[in-house]
Amino acid sequence: MAETAQDVLNWIQNEDIQIIDLKFIDLPGMWQHCSFYQNQIDADSFVDGVAFDGSSIRGWKAINESDMMMVPDPKTAWIDPFYKEKTLSMICSIKEPRSGEWYSRDPRSIAQKALDYLSTTGIGDTAFFGPEAEFFLFNDVRYDQNEHEGYYHVDSVEGHWNTGREEAGGNLGYKPRYKEGYFPVSPSDTLQDIRTEMLLTMKACGVPIEKHHHEVATGGQNELGVRFNTMIQAADDLMTYKYVVKNVAKKHGMSATFMPKPLFNDNGSGMHTHQSIWKGGEPLFWGDGYANLSQLALNYIGGILKHAPSLLAFTNPSINSYKRLVPGFEAPVNLAYSQGNRSASIRIPLSGPNPKAKRLEFRCPDAMANPYLAFAAMLLAGIDGIKNQIDPGESLDVDIYDLSPEELAKIPSTPGSLEEALENLKNDHEFLLQGDVFSKDFIENWIAYKIDTEINPMRLRPHPYEFALYYDA
Repeated sequence: MAETAQDVLNWIQNEDIQIIDLKFIDLPGMWQHCSFYQNQIDADSFVDGVAFDGSSIRGWKAINESDMMMVPDPKTAWIDPFYKEKTLSMICSIKEPRSGEWYSRDPRSIAQKALDYLSTTGIGDTAFFGPEAEFFLFNDVRYDQNEHEGYYHVDSVEGHWNTGREEAGGNLGYKPRYKEGYFPVSPSDTLQDIRTEMLLTMKACGVPIEKHHHEVATGGQNELGVRFNTMIQAADDLMTYKYVVKNVAKKHGMSATFMPKPLFNDNGSGMHTHQSIWKGGEPLFWGDGYANLSQLALNYIGGILKHAPSLLAFTNPSINSYKRLVPGFEAPVNLAYSQGNRSASIRIPLSGPNPKAKRLEFRCPDAMANPYLAFAAMLLAGIDGIKNQIDPGESLDVDIYDLSPEELAKIPSTPGSLEEALENLKNDHEFLLQGDVFSKDFIENWIAYKIDTEINPMRLRPHPYEFALYYDA
């Protein structure tokens, strides 16, 4: 793997790589890319950037100010495994060509500003993040929406709904029951080989890997385990993760989705996010408090819990996200923290006596999140908790799902919809403006974009279930 621009240029020359693919993330969180012939990339490209038209990127520039610059990060270079011609891939941040400043709506640049702000506070100099993104693998996906119809259909050879289906060679019946898909061996788990290929492909792309396994839901839910990394590198790793998962699935005639709730009546897909702060090579979350947490870590938790209703506008940024965040499907809808308790929205993993392993796990997020924005927002909420010594309250060390309605009423809960989360963001975003990490323009643009492209269009369209409820009125 390369470390410097010269390393990359040497790599291109020594291996006669003809095509260099530059990738960057748009506002909602999708990778975009443009491929360049090798003579278009030189030492200046890593400083000044490579020109492109930003006017067609969602939520970005108007057509009269469309020129932008992609600045590749040499540390992200890897050979793309999905192209016929040998192609070197790099991840970019975005610059304004007029001012030479980092673009204020570029998510990767915002994440860097969050890290710079952490250093200026004196609290720490490094933030580690470890996202755990779940996904489904389907064998057939069809959906449509127009004036006279709207539907979706997904199918999986592992779907429990297919136990009675006639199948080529006979139906063998090995299909995980609802909520019983966690860790079954073959033949119930049919996806071992494809997950292994995904994991090893990610390793070849520079992602630090750990494990893989089947997840709880029927119908092909999975998770690949990757090692934590520094904040921006962790976001880069997650984007590579999603890219590899989707393309390996396609190679095998399958479709991967990170949509939080593609199936009714079974568990959805989350992205539990581990995080910690370090300074001078030393972990800051280890201490003599609850669950061996430091006071700094407890205050960080206090900041996350206080700002969670607005944080979810970035960590759970889709209408579908809130179909996962409902009671009864292992989703963390109650804003509490606990040691080893997966029914709390913040879990303190039982990490043993090693101070370097001490961290917290925020269990609300899902992989619809733009990771650069979500990680930056969580870090800023935690810093706000530290600076203002926000008390997280008492831990909740019981199974929250077993509490009575009266007991549950005392525990704050997550927003019930994207619209509610955006309203919370509108009213609670001062912590995001600290250090000029986010701007008011960015937050207003984010809220407007979500309302205009998701909430209002959804309001206009009948839902298929409305016909079951109301058609015969």
